[in-house]
Amino acid sequence: MSATRLLVLGVVRMYGKAHGYQVRRELLTWSADKWANVQPGSIYHALKKMTAEHLLEQVQVEQGDAGPDRVAYRLTEDGETEFQVLLARALSDPADPRHDQSAATALMTMLPRGRVVALLRQQLVRMEGDLSAARLMTEHKFGEPAHVAVLYRLWELHANANVTWLRELIAQLEAGEFVMADDADQVMGEPENP
Repeated sequence: MSATRLLVLGVVRMYGKAHGYQVRRELLTWSADKWANVQPGSIYHALKKMTAEHLLEQVQVEQGDAGPDRVAYRLTEDGETEFQVLLARALSDPADPRHDQSAATALMTMLPRGRVVALLRQQLVRMEGDLSAARLMTEHKFGEPAHVAVLYRLWELHANANVTWLRELIAQLEAGEFVMADDADQVMGEPENP
């Protein structure tokens, strides 16, 4: 999965309809170029590709001030399904934990609280398994040469940090932190009425 794909769908969904510059500006305000490696060119490429895949549709063309015309997009029914699938997958089993998990965390408020907790709990089971495996490798110092054991320790530290972070996030959600899609307040990701 591409974090860019998920983020672009999420921002278009959030606005109800959005043009490329608007998506780019929004993601740059989130610093997504740093934590999800979203580059401006990849945003425009994603918009065109997902339009060809019928996940987005062009709904409006605005005359550009000094540059090219601005094409506004909105999610199709298939685009909404794709967004939901990608977000659920990134929350429960991110293919690229650094970028996919970052994108999913940024967009998690677009889902109901209980659904997010359930998806994160699935990921926690996998992460706890990774931590157990890393601890086993560290304790038994499998492999040669002997200095490879320091690599196992690195894996254990990373796995422990991931498990700790995820447990804390789940606890925050269960305590009612963050405004989620099923809360009464206006949430990030609730499309504006076009």
